[in-house]
Amino acid sequence: MLIHPWDAARDKSEWQRWLSAHDFGQLAVNGAAGEPPFVQPLHFLYDQERSLVLAHLARPNPIWDALRAAPEVMLSVVDDYAFIPGPWQADEDTPSQDGVPTSFYASVQLSCTAHIVDDPEAKAELLQAQVEHFQPEGGSARVVADGPPYGRRLSGIRGLRLEVTDVRAKFKFADQKSESVRFQIASGLAARCEGRDSGALSTQLRRMPGI
Repeated sequence: MLIHPWDAARDKSEWQRWLSAHDFGQLAVNGAAGEPPFVQPLHFLYDQERSLVLAHLARPNPIWDALRAAPEVMLSVVDDYAFIPGPWQADEDTPSQDGVPTSFYASVQLSCTAHIVDDPEAKAELLQAQVEHFQPEGGSARVVADGPPYGRRLSGIRGLRLEVTDVRAKFKFADQKSESVRFQIASGLAARCEGRDSGALSTQLRRMPGI
Protein backbone atom coordinates (compact mmCIF):
# COMPACT_ATOMS: atom_id res chain seq x y z
CA MET A 1 0.00 0.00 0.00
CA LEU A 2 1.49 3.31 -1.12
CA ILE A 3 1.33 5.95 1.63
CA HIS A 4 2.16 9.52 0.64
CA PRO A 5 3.35 11.72 3.53
CA TRP A 6 0.07 13.65 3.53
CA ASP A 7 -1.94 10.42 3.76
CA ALA A 8 -0.06 8.98 6.73
CA ALA A 9 -1.60 8.70 10.17
CA ARG A 10 -0.83 11.77 12.27
CA ASP A 11 0.28 9.55 15.13
CA LYS A 12 -0.27 6.09 16.60
CA SER A 13 -3.40 7.14 18.43
CA GLU A 14 -5.16 8.15 15.20
CA TRP A 15 -5.17 4.69 13.66
CA GLN A 16 -5.81 3.06 17.04
CA ARG A 17 -8.94 5.17 17.58
CA TRP A 18 -10.11 4.46 14.06
CA LEU A 19 -9.47 0.72 14.40
CA SER A 20 -11.38 0.55 17.68
CA ALA A 21 -14.51 1.54 15.75
CA HIS A 22 -13.85 -0.69 12.73
CA ASP A 23 -13.72 -4.31 13.77
CA PHE A 24 -14.41 -6.24 10.57
CA GLY A 25 -11.64 -6.96 8.09
CA GLN A 26 -9.99 -9.46 5.80
CA LEU A 27 -7.25 -11.80 6.94
CA ALA A 28 -4.74 -12.57 4.18
CA VAL A 29 -2.79 -15.81 4.58
CA ASN A 30 -0.24 -17.36 2.24
CA GLY A 31 -1.41 -20.77 1.06
CA ALA A 32 0.36 -23.98 1.94
CA ALA A 33 2.72 -25.35 -0.73
CA GLY A 34 0.91 -25.56 -4.04
CA GLU A 35 -2.20 -23.83 -2.71
CA PRO A 36 -3.46 -20.32 -3.53
CA PRO A 37 -3.54 -17.63 -0.80
CA PHE A 38 -6.55 -17.31 1.49
CA VAL A 39 -8.49 -14.11 2.15
CA GLN A 40 -10.85 -14.65 5.08
CA PRO A 41 -13.45 -12.02 6.09
CA LEU A 42 -13.94 -11.91 9.86
CA HIS A 43 -15.00 -9.94 12.89
CA PHE A 44 -12.16 -9.33 15.34
CA LEU A 45 -11.29 -7.66 18.61
CA TYR A 46 -8.19 -5.48 18.69
CA ASP A 47 -6.55 -5.52 22.11
CA GLN A 48 -4.59 -2.29 22.07
CA GLU A 49 -2.80 -2.81 25.37
CA ARG A 50 -1.37 -6.20 24.38
CA SER A 51 -1.03 -5.50 20.63
CA LEU A 52 -3.16 -8.54 19.89
CA VAL A 53 -6.05 -9.33 17.59
CA LEU A 54 -8.55 -11.93 18.83
CA ALA A 55 -10.84 -13.85 16.47
CA HIS A 56 -12.23 -17.30 15.82
CA LEU A 57 -13.25 -19.41 12.83
CA ALA A 58 -14.96 -22.74 12.22
CA ARG A 59 -12.77 -25.81 12.63
CA PRO A 60 -13.56 -27.09 9.07
CA ASN A 61 -12.17 -23.84 7.58
CA PRO A 62 -9.30 -24.76 5.21
CA ILE A 63 -7.26 -21.84 6.50
CA TRP A 64 -5.71 -23.77 9.41
CA ASP A 65 -3.17 -25.77 7.38
CA ALA A 66 -2.09 -22.56 5.67
CA LEU A 67 -1.62 -20.83 9.03
CA ARG A 68 0.54 -23.65 10.32
CA ALA A 69 2.68 -23.53 7.18
CA ALA A 70 2.94 -19.72 7.10
CA PRO A 71 1.89 -18.00 10.35
CA GLU A 72 2.95 -14.54 9.14
CA VAL A 73 -0.34 -12.96 8.04
CA MET A 74 -1.92 -9.57 7.34
CA LEU A 75 -5.24 -8.24 8.59
CA SER A 76 -6.55 -5.50 6.32
CA VAL A 77 -9.34 -3.14 7.38
CA VAL A 78 -10.80 -0.62 4.92
CA ASP A 79 -13.75 1.73 5.44
CA ASP A 80 -14.95 5.34 5.15
CA TYR A 81 -14.47 5.06 1.39
CA ALA A 82 -16.14 7.29 -1.17
CA PHE A 83 -15.74 8.21 -4.83
CA ILE A 84 -14.90 11.89 -5.25
CA PRO A 85 -16.08 13.36 -8.59
CA GLY A 86 -13.61 15.46 -10.57
CA PRO A 87 -15.44 18.80 -10.25
CA TRP A 88 -15.25 18.59 -6.46
CA GLN A 89 -11.45 18.52 -6.71
CA ALA A 90 -11.08 21.48 -9.05
CA ASP A 91 -9.04 24.43 -7.75
CA GLU A 92 -10.77 27.81 -7.50
CA ASP A 93 -9.01 29.16 -10.59
CA THR A 94 -9.53 25.97 -12.63
CA PRO A 95 -12.59 24.99 -14.72
CA SER A 96 -14.63 22.41 -12.83
CA GLN A 97 -14.32 19.91 -15.67
CA ASP A 98 -10.54 19.90 -15.18
CA GLY A 99 -10.80 18.51 -11.67
CA VAL A 100 -9.44 14.96 -11.34
CA PRO A 101 -11.68 12.25 -9.80
CA THR A 102 -10.24 10.28 -6.89
CA SER A 103 -11.12 7.93 -4.05
CA PHE A 104 -11.24 8.64 -0.35
CA TYR A 105 -10.63 5.81 2.10
CA ALA A 106 -9.10 4.85 5.42
CA SER A 107 -7.05 1.67 5.66
CA VAL A 108 -5.15 -0.01 8.47
CA GLN A 109 -3.03 -3.06 7.73
CA LEU A 110 -1.77 -5.15 10.63
CA SER A 111 1.12 -7.52 10.01
CA CYS A 112 0.76 -10.34 12.52
CA THR A 113 2.07 -13.68 13.68
CA ALA A 114 -0.84 -16.10 14.00
CA HIS A 115 -1.26 -18.44 16.96
CA ILE A 116 -4.00 -21.09 16.85
CA VAL A 117 -5.95 -21.51 20.09
CA ASP A 118 -7.31 -25.01 20.72
CA ASP A 119 -7.34 -25.22 24.52
CA PRO A 120 -11.01 -25.13 25.62
CA GLU A 121 -10.44 -22.74 28.53
CA ALA A 122 -8.41 -20.38 26.34
CA LYS A 123 -11.06 -20.51 23.61
CA ALA A 124 -13.79 -19.73 26.12
CA GLU A 125 -11.83 -16.72 27.41
CA LEU A 126 -11.23 -15.49 23.86
CA LEU A 127 -14.89 -15.84 22.90
CA GLN A 128 -16.08 -14.11 26.06
CA ALA A 129 -13.81 -11.16 25.27
CA GLN A 130 -15.35 -10.94 21.79
CA VAL A 131 -18.90 -11.16 23.15
CA GLU A 132 -18.21 -8.35 25.63
CA HIS A 133 -16.78 -6.22 22.83
CA PHE A 134 -19.54 -6.75 20.27
CA GLN A 135 -22.43 -7.09 22.72
CA PRO A 136 -21.64 -4.76 25.64
CA GLU A 137 -25.33 -4.60 26.54
CA GLY A 138 -25.11 -8.23 27.64
CA GLY A 139 -28.05 -10.59 27.35
CA SER A 140 -26.11 -13.77 26.57
CA ALA A 141 -24.84 -16.49 28.88
CA ARG A 142 -21.18 -16.33 29.85
CA VAL A 143 -18.88 -18.47 27.72
CA VAL A 144 -17.43 -21.28 29.82
CA ALA A 145 -15.58 -24.34 28.59
CA ASP A 146 -17.43 -26.92 30.70
CA GLY A 147 -21.01 -25.71 30.69
CA PRO A 148 -23.99 -24.79 28.52
CA PRO A 149 -24.83 -23.29 26.17
CA TYR A 150 -21.41 -22.93 24.54
CA GLY A 151 -19.23 -25.61 26.11
CA ARG A 152 -20.14 -28.47 23.80
CA ARG A 153 -19.88 -26.18 20.76
CA LEU A 154 -16.31 -25.09 21.42
CA SER A 155 -14.93 -28.16 19.65
CA GLY A 156 -16.44 -26.83 16.42
CA ILE A 157 -14.23 -23.73 16.34
CA ARG A 158 -10.65 -22.67 16.76
CA GLY A 159 -9.47 -19.43 18.26
CA LEU A 160 -7.01 -17.08 16.61
CA ARG A 161 -4.58 -14.91 18.52
CA LEU A 162 -2.76 -12.57 16.14
CA GLU A 163 0.37 -10.94 17.55
CA VAL A 164 0.76 -7.55 15.84
CA THR A 165 4.31 -7.00 14.57
CA ASP A 166 3.86 -3.98 12.29
CA VAL A 167 1.18 -1.48 11.30
CA ARG A 168 0.62 0.53 8.14
CA ALA A 169 -2.13 3.14 8.21
CA LYS A 170 -3.40 5.39 5.44
CA PHE A 171 -6.03 8.14 5.51
CA LYS A 172 -6.52 9.35 1.93
CA PHE A 173 -8.66 12.46 2.29
CA ALA A 174 -7.05 15.17 0.11
CA ASP A 175 -4.86 16.55 2.88
CA GLN A 176 -2.48 17.82 0.17
CA LYS A 177 -5.22 20.05 -1.28
CA SER A 178 -5.96 23.66 -0.36
CA GLU A 179 -8.41 24.39 2.42
CA SER A 180 -10.96 25.75 -0.05
CA VAL A 181 -10.89 22.57 -2.15
CA ARG A 182 -11.15 20.39 0.94
CA PHE A 183 -14.22 22.28 2.10
CA GLN A 184 -15.62 22.01 -1.43
CA ILE A 185 -15.23 18.23 -1.25
CA ALA A 186 -16.75 18.14 2.23
CA SER A 187 -19.78 20.09 0.99
CA GLY A 188 -20.18 17.62 -1.86
CA LEU A 189 -20.08 14.64 0.49
CA ALA A 190 -22.58 16.24 2.86
CA ALA A 191 -24.98 17.02 0.01
CA ARG A 192 -24.70 13.62 -1.68
CA CYS A 193 -24.88 11.59 1.57
CA GLU A 194 -24.89 8.16 -0.06
CA GLY A 195 -23.21 4.89 0.86
CA ARG A 196 -20.29 5.58 3.15
CA ASP A 197 -20.21 9.33 2.48
CA SER A 198 -20.98 10.19 6.11
CA GLY A 199 -18.03 8.16 7.37
CA ALA A 200 -15.73 9.65 4.73
CA LEU A 201 -16.91 13.15 5.61
CA SER A 202 -16.40 12.58 9.33
CA THR A 203 -12.84 11.34 8.82
CA GLN A 204 -12.02 14.12 6.37
CA LEU A 205 -13.27 16.85 8.71
CA ARG A 206 -11.43 15.33 11.67
CA ARG A 207 -8.15 15.68 9.76
CA MET A 208 -8.76 19.28 8.71
CA PRO A 209 -7.11 22.04 10.74
CA GLY A 210 -9.40 24.13 12.88
CA ILE A 211 -12.28 21.62 12.76
